[in-house]
Amino acid sequence: MSETELGTGIEISRADAPDLRGRAGYDPRFLAPGPYVPLPEPLDGARVEVLDYTHFSVVHRPDRRLAAATVVAIDGSALVDVPRSDDRWFLDPRIGPDEQAGAELYARNDFDRGHLVRRRDPGWGPEAGRANADTFSYANAAPQASTFNQSMELWLGLEDHVLAYARRWDARLVVVTGPVFADDDPEYRGVRVPRRFYKIAAYLLPQPADLDPDEEVSVLASAGFVLDQTPLVEQIVGARSAQQVELGGFRTFQVPVADIGDLTRLDLGPLVAADRLPVLVPAAAGDEVPAWRPLAGAGDLVL
Repeated sequence: MSETELGTGIEISRADAPDLRGRAGYDPRFLAPGPYVPLPEPLDGARVEVLDYTHFSVVHRPDRRLAAATVVAIDGSALVDVPRSDDRWFLDPRIGPDEQAGAELYARNDFDRGHLVRRRDPGWGPEAGRANADTFSYANAAPQASTFNQSMELWLGLEDHVLAYARRWDARLVVVTGPVFADDDPEYRGVRVPRRFYKIAAYLLPQPADLDPDEEVSVLASAGFVLDQTPLVEQIVGARSAQQVELGGFRTFQVPVADIGDLTRLDLGPLVAADRLPVLVPAAAGDEVPAWRPLAGAGDLVL
């Protein structure tokens, strides 16, 4: 098999990429008996390609050569610990090589190929090994400053924190992750590098039924997060942001899901109305939504 050493992983040739035909992708009915949770759709008319993998899907923006959103279904009761071996990165053969950011973006710099869907999240059930391998598609990667990607344990482990909470009620979780695209994102090697990333976790929360106190019904709940890598991106690419306000380098915030929809210009469907933040943290007087909450640890999460 043709291979090229690159950083901490191995890139396999396009001809040797996995045969991805027949991949079922993310199932919008995964949280049944909860509501149908569809893939996000762009509100600004941007062209996207939906790429299905094992237990997850990528809503890909060819013009940005990166994913606008990834959505993964996680069955916490059936997770399999797939040992990590050589990271075998590949270009998705279903789209053109010029429509995705490949090895050249990540070579000889401080950008990591940051998994948007973490390799362990879709790794459940009998297809765990294949799901793990599918996460090494370049369509599931985004340039993340190495310090950002390697040291942000809270950001990388948000699914774990939310899943631990959700397991008290239900073992299933849907996670939407992606970059926040901005018109002034700095261009580097033909790719406009995003400064911020978002994550939304959705799960079922039981609520007592109105008529029968012994009966419980499940309702959809969601929580949204944003993290900023602006300072390191500007250091790597040698650009300065035209934005006047920064969130604060490498700080994680719990934010209203509606704000993520506004930032990304994505239709997030029922995830906005399901947001727990406005329910548990009322907005300040005069504000329509709660303020962004900086997170220092799992104890700061509002679920």
